[in-house]
Amino acid sequence: MKKVLIVLVVVLVVAGFFLFGFNDLLTLEGIQARLGQFYEWRNESPLLVGGLFFLAYVLIAAFSLPGAALMTLLAGALFGLWWGLLLASFASSVGALFAFLAARYLLRESFQSKFASKLDSINAGIEKDGGFYLFTLRLLPLFPFFLVNILMGLTNIKTWTYYWVSQIGMLAGTFVYVNAGVQLAQIESLGDIISPTLLASFALLAVFPLIAKKALNWYKARQVYKGWSKPKSFDRNMVVIGAGAAGLVSSYIAATVKAKVTLVEAHKMGGDCLNYGCVPSKSLIKSAKVANSMRHGEKYGLQNVEAEYDFKSVMARIHKIIATIEPNDSVERYTDLGVDVIKGYATIIDPWTIEIASNDANDTNSTQRVSTRSIVIAAGSKPFIPPIEGLENIDYLTSDNLWEKLSHQSSPPKRLVIVGGGPIGCELSQAFARLGSQVTQVQRGEQLLNKEDLEVAEYAKACLEADGVRVLLEHDAVRCERVSTDIEADGQSSNRLTLKHNGIESAIEFDEIIIAVGRQSRLTGYGLDNLGIDAEKTIVTNDYLETKFPNILAAGDVAGPYQFTHVAAHQAWYAAVNALFGTFKKFKADYRVIPWVTFIDPEVARVGLNEIDANKKNIKYEVTRYDISDLDRAITESQATGWVKVLTVPNKDKILGVTIVGNHAGELLAEYVLAMKHNLGLNKVLGTIHTYPTMSEANKYVAGEWKRNHAPEKLLTWVEKFHKFKRS
Repeated sequence: MKKVLIVLVVVLVVAGFFLFGFNDLLTLEGIQARLGQFYEWRNESPLLVGGLFFLAYVLIAAFSLPGAALMTLLAGALFGLWWGLLLASFASSVGALFAFLAARYLLRESFQSKFASKLDSINAGIEKDGGFYLFTLRLLPLFPFFLVNILMGLTNIKTWTYYWVSQIGMLAGTFVYVNAGVQLAQIESLGDIISPTLLASFALLAVFPLIAKKALNWYKARQVYKGWSKPKSFDRNMVVIGAGAAGLVSSYIAATVKAKVTLVEAHKMGGDCLNYGCVPSKSLIKSAKVANSMRHGEKYGLQNVEAEYDFKSVMARIHKIIATIEPNDSVERYTDLGVDVIKGYATIIDPWTIEIASNDANDTNSTQRVSTRSIVIAAGSKPFIPPIEGLENIDYLTSDNLWEKLSHQSSPPKRLVIVGGGPIGCELSQAFARLGSQVTQVQRGEQLLNKEDLEVAEYAKACLEADGVRVLLEHDAVRCERVSTDIEADGQSSNRLTLKHNGIESAIEFDEIIIAVGRQSRLTGYGLDNLGIDAEKTIVTNDYLETKFPNILAAGDVAGPYQFTHVAAHQAWYAAVNALFGTFKKFKADYRVIPWVTFIDPEVARVGLNEIDANKKNIKYEVTRYDISDLDRAITESQATGWVKVLTVPNKDKILGVTIVGNHAGELLAEYVLAMKHNLGLNKVLGTIHTYPTMSEANKYVAGEWKRNHAPEKLLTWVEKFHKFKRS
């Protein structure tokens, strides 16, 4: 009701302004005709006239009425240059502030909600550089000031920032008009005031904030490098620290564009994904899935068969797969590509110098220093180890070391505890359960997969429990300790984990424990402290992946915000290009469309927003859902479970996000990643021919559901009448 009343007042004031002829008064001719009368009033009551003038100007600006420029002229004519400038400057700023606040109160909430998906980058830019943007607009007389008031009111710029920037930004233009108003009687048109030359001057003045920003950045960079001695020449164009996904792609790009690049890796080429993460875990998952399929042969009209296997053979297969992929990431391959690969430990000595301590037994020169124009830090991440009492006394496993430590066992751990309910914990829990382990999964939070919708989390929990996993939610791992039991006579160690749930402690015994609560960036061991580079949970970078030193960049897990191999490779392009060509052009890393998959069975795949994200960000959405139980290919494979859920902008063909649960969900997701990347809607998906029978038809069918929900009912009513007419 308050908003309605405010709108009504605005409408009445604007209508009254034109109805009572005030618009005719606020013309150049109207003011000049009454100039003598204005002088008389001023001479009789200067303070009263000054106050009324100030109030009138504020109201005109606040209600966005035409005539503000002429009021500025009148200020100069009545009060002279300096008093006129004072009155007009503050009146225009106060009036603009009222217009800004009115637009914010009446429109911002609905505007931000309706266009939330498109405003993230704008809001971030306003928060960071809103003052610069506003200052630039205020210096351009060609841009209507009342529009600036309204549009800025729709953003999140701070009110105080808006006021003082407006006060300063409008000062130059106000001065020009007030000064012209001193000679108001001689002015024949507004063109006498704003000439092409003056407009060009204002345009040049308007780019001053941008030039000032560039100069400030240059000055800050100079200050950052103050105290460091820059070499006159360099041994390398780029040195990359770490040969995981980000490091390999960065060095590959540098070599491709003929830069001289050195890649330093302290351990294994290929990084975590090849050696400890994606490749071995997915290999284990496949073996477990085959064993599970054999165990449930009746689903396919076959006899159930309990898989007989040697766990050593399963682990040997994993290492064989790693060995098969290794040549793609090998020293030899990258050397052939033109990359100087050094096996050793890199330490950043100064912004342009790297010291490399070789760990290659064949390298007689154990330590060397190289100078480089740019550095890309791609040191990756390692498992996060929570502070569980006594854990250091237990030979615990992580996703990094389990592949070696379990490789010589003939059977999987009999009693296995997995701490963590994220993707890694869920994948390993299901895989080991299918291979015969008695798995207990401990999760501190209220659900598994805490970044997914509750529906997805509950479904994942049900799937894991169906495979024999005991899932304990809202349980804190408190304490680990060794226990003495008869099991030790068999050569197996036995341990106890104490848990706390709702304030009550309980204990479970285990043979092995895997800590899978997440990963943390590698932030030590290569010289960040030497340079004072900010590093909290990750290395702090700007939008261009630059650290406080513009020539030192970070990419991959060490930089965040996502710890995915495909994101690391994505960032690597930006890091390499900005490092090598940033003098001419820099590119902001693009995180708008980031897909990810949890490889449990069935898979959980997602890109963009889910319902949790949309609600947190107050983004309105529609949900369109298709159950895979109706899909022919899924039925033929006895995998008719799961769903496709698409979030779209209400009543628009704009995809906000997609969640897919089902067999090969990760493969199905690619179509939506492409669609969102290139702003294609569900109409385009529906109009694409999908091979029958394939799982990909699920994407077509969910698009069909969306189309059916948005059928033009009024038009179809007339079409029905048309067909009825054709039958008559």
